[in-house]
Amino acid sequence: MTQTFTQRIALDFAFPVVFTRNAFAPDNPVLAETLLAAGPGPHRLGVVVDGGLAAADPGLPGRLEAYLAGHAPALALAAPPLVVLGGEGAKADFAVLEAVWRLTFEARLCRQSFLVVIGGGAVLDAAGFAAATAHRGVRLVRLPSTALGQNDAGVGVKNGVNAFGRKNFLGCFAPPYAVINDHALLATLPERDRRAGLAEAVKVAALRDAAFFARLVELAPRLAVLDGDALEEADRRCALAHLDHIAGGGDPFEYGSARPLDFGHWAAHALEEATSGALRHGEAVAVGLALDTVYSGLVGLAGRDTVEAVLALCRALRLAVWHPALEGLAMPAAVEAFREHLGGRLHLSLLTGIGSRVEVHAVDFARMDEARAILCGLAGDA
Repeated sequence: MTQTFTQRIALDFAFPVVFTRNAFAPDNPVLAETLLAAGPGPHRLGVVVDGGLAAADPGLPGRLEAYLAGHAPALALAAPPLVVLGGEGAKADFAVLEAVWRLTFEARLCRQSFLVVIGGGAVLDAAGFAAATAHRGVRLVRLPSTALGQNDAGVGVKNGVNAFGRKNFLGCFAPPYAVINDHALLATLPERDRRAGLAEAVKVAALRDAAFFARLVELAPRLAVLDGDALEEADRRCALAHLDHIAGGGDPFEYGSARPLDFGHWAAHALEEATSGALRHGEAVAVGLALDTVYSGLVGLAGRDTVEAVLALCRALRLAVWHPALEGLAMPAAVEAFREHLGGRLHLSLLTGIGSRVEVHAVDFARMDEARAILCGLAGDA
């Protein structure tokens, strides 16, 4: 006799995303209050710092140690801050992953401890994967130090590393305990990285928020020169749009095949792989979203005004919409790799207007090749 019993488990995840400046200043209570929301303590902490950030701001680990010492004994640093390789190299092999596992083991962190990770999206991804898998989950607090970390990767529920030549091949879904977006951390970024972060803002605004898109157009002269207040507003609105999608999109852990906010990402991921990470994620997204925008127009989904508006905003923000690696990209293979990564049926989001989109399940590669040629022509005219 066969019997089937269905076990249902309802889970409710909630985590704060706090926007602040100078999180390690002695008079800023945000970090301490966030950690002590788990109880009065004492709480043991491990800290991971992006090597690029540590090089640009050598005093940061010391400021953090002094901050925690000011909140002793409720907060206790279990080991000296661990500085790891930054940038896409953090995900290129298992070195960062293993270093964070070793820190967790040797410092005797447990499921009630905290792992505080300060760095760019790649470090957050790798250290987050380590935190999620050590003891089946150490509480993770993210302090993103890049624009893309603060407006996209750092506020989501994904963690992972690259393997077998594929981006994010290994990973997991695990919501953080908290996210603290300290805008002051972005001051250490090179201009190239601050600008690249704007690509995600253009993407999410074009896909789902016409009012945000209009505001980006209004802010464009200030964003083009990387005005701090304008960047902070754009990053905050972009982060909130991503949070709204994660919470309200009905599929936070991506059990389905659709990825509504992965506009342009099939090409972006392929370009990152083709350039071995030399092309920043945001830079690759700018090229990818431009390609899919032009394609949306060529197949009759988006009007000429929509296509021109997106490309004009990219130009105004000084985001390049062409890279030589796109010329040699095997687009059918790249689309198939993207489908394989998502699983199931192919889903690509394309524009039907500013703030509106549609999911398609097939690609006209002749038209996509035409879109590529148009972008190449635009680069030649620049």
